[in-house]
Amino acid sequence: MVIKIILTVIFLIIMIGVGIYSRKQANSVDGFVLGGRSVGGWLTAFAYGTSYFSAVVFVGYAGQFGWKYGISSTWIGIGNAVIGSLFAWLVLGKKTKQMTQHINSRTMPDFFGTRFRSQGLRVVASIIAFIFLIPYTAGVYKGISTLFEMGFGIPYEYCVIIMAVLTAVYVILGGYKATAINDFIQGIIMLFGIVMVIAAVLNSQGGLTAAVDKLAALPSDDNPAQNGMFAELFGPDPLNLLGVVILTSLGTWGLPQMVGKFYSITDESAIKRGTIISTVFALIVAGGCYFLGGFGRLFDTPATLPDGRLAFDSIIPSMLVTLDDALIGLVVLLVLSASMSTLASLVLTSSSTMTLDLIYREKKASGDEVKEGELDDTVKGNIEKRKVIIMRLLIVFFIAISLLIALNPPTFIAQLMGISWGALAGAFLAPFMLGLYWKGVTTSSVWACFVWGVGLTVVNMMLGNPINPINCGAIAMLGGFVVVAVVSLISKKMNAEYVDKIFECYKK
Repeated sequence: MVIKIILTVIFLIIMIGVGIYSRKQANSVDGFVLGGRSVGGWLTAFAYGTSYFSAVVFVGYAGQFGWKYGISSTWIGIGNAVIGSLFAWLVLGKKTKQMTQHINSRTMPDFFGTRFRSQGLRVVASIIAFIFLIPYTAGVYKGISTLFEMGFGIPYEYCVIIMAVLTAVYVILGGYKATAINDFIQGIIMLFGIVMVIAAVLNSQGGLTAAVDKLAALPSDDNPAQNGMFAELFGPDPLNLLGVVILTSLGTWGLPQMVGKFYSITDESAIKRGTIISTVFALIVAGGCYFLGGFGRLFDTPATLPDGRLAFDSIIPSMLVTLDDALIGLVVLLVLSASMSTLASLVLTSSSTMTLDLIYREKKASGDEVKEGELDDTVKGNIEKRKVIIMRLLIVFFIAISLLIALNPPTFIAQLMGISWGALAGAFLAPFMLGLYWKGVTTSSVWACFVWGVGLTVVNMMLGNPINPINCGAIAMLGGFVVVAVVSLISKKMNAEYVDKIFECYKK
């Protein structure tokens, strides 16, 4: 216990110290939200990866899908690395940086408002982002608190509150730059931690070969007479496995807190470095998490809920509880690192979106923006300071709301994520990506995709999830491309001269 406490205290002191160190760069809006658009490839790649993978993956997804699909769940991690990291950087990185800088966009709702010349889109996008980032945040709280409860014996409620306070402190102090530096430190811990934990868990089962043999001897849930399904390449349910791969891999392309990393990266060479680094990071961390979860059935059967269902979120903790104290301390740091980085990204995205796209909304999309020369430096400085203060206050507000949900979570972590990612990526992915590449995307098609993504997710939830939330999220994302394409072809076109000016950024 002493070892675990010392490691955790040192970790938290470093996180707060980075926040204090970065506070001078967080006095302006660009500095607080984007780190001055000068964050290098290494920091951006680690910020992307650590925001991507949190306790949601390590505790929720790895446990639940490892139990359902066995070692074939490793495909989810591979998909996250190839589709969610490599392809995302190749397809979105450079063009996002160029266009958002050209139109002076700081948030994803701001992009929609300016690119498609609609203040209504900007407002609605910011509301969607704020609402549906909350269940994601609650899922992260739940995951880290489950591990803390296992590692330290601290009640779940206290874990959630401590986590919220500490994250709020360093984000409020240092903004995005503090988050990026801390993400790098946390990413190193995650890389080292996942390798050590996998080695320890497999060793407890007699090594990799012995563990796979034990898994192959287990009977199928649907057919007790059939063995080996959990050790097969594509597992017992390839179709639903594919749905998870799509949701968790393609979903990052439409999440504001993920795409925002491309806004802040310094230049094209940094994007090239970041592409490679983030892919390797994802392959090790995500691939390792799901590979580890695939052996969950070799350990004690997880607890059950009052209704008789398995408590999937207890699977990973039950695997790790037998490790020695030093390794449990490392696991706690691993998940704490992953979760705090994700929480920091979420709360920063939410607060900046609400501040810049609702409270201090500029009317640049409609052509009647205030010219820079009309405001003296003192007035502009005061406005900047007020915006940063409001963002800091909203960080507290956002954390408080998600904290209330986390203290009484409605479902498993994986389902919380399905709802959040399904609505956000279902609404934003297609219009954002196509808006970077295709001049023909219309304002009406973006509205239609917002309705499609949010509507499908909410209706499915209200009907008691007749479609699994994970599969529903995947359908929402892929269907969004059809919605945007069809509606763009039949709806009123945008002003050609305006769109040409937007796309001039690629000629530079």
